[in-house]
Amino acid sequence: MEKCLRFAKSRWFIALVCFIFGALVILGIRFATYKPAEGVHYHANFALYINGQREQFKGPQYYEESAMCSANAAEAMTPAQRVHMHDKINNVVHVEDHAVTWGEFFANLGWTVGPDFIEGNDGTMYAANGTNKLNLILNGKNYTGLGGLTNTVIKDEDRLLVSYGGESDTSLQLEYRAIPSSAHHYDVTPDPDSCSGHSGVVTMRDRLSHLF
Repeated sequence: MEKCLRFAKSRWFIALVCFIFGALVILGIRFATYKPAEGVHYHANFALYINGQREQFKGPQYYEESAMCSANAAEAMTPAQRVHMHDKINNVVHVEDHAVTWGEFFANLGWTVGPDFIEGNDGTMYAANGTNKLNLILNGKNYTGLGGLTNTVIKDEDRLLVSYGGESDTSLQLEYRAIPSSAHHYDVTPDPDSCSGHSGVVTMRDRLSHLF
């Protein structure tokens, strides 16, 4: 009994108690303050014209559905999950990963936008010639003839016009101005179809796995 009392009064015992207490306090703070890491999720607007006609992107192959997102939530993101469109809204790009490019977005749609040509998802090639050319306007700046946008990263609230044909500068400006500026609205509106990040519901398992 005396040995126990002496040990309880020893510096080693006090240090052990302080260590355990401190560890419990730290774990308690981590448990109480846990928040899931937020995934990338922002938006851009675009339009694609061929000879003055806007491509409508009709068909389910152009849109990523929420069921597909949730089914693969625990796995590595597929190219289509990284950047896509939703709900048959054909002018809003959903970006859900880092460093996603415009080239990757169009590839997911089955289209190729090169420096001076467009290839449709049916294999039709629209190449620059003496009459027609590929016009690119991004955020009001004309990128026509500057090497294309294949490797250009999509930024939040970008507005992109891709237009093939013989349109005048005035017609191109009208096409560009017709692109909605709705990306910000989608940025601040909850998106049930998001393929990125956490579901938003913090479970006991989430908190416990975060402790160590």
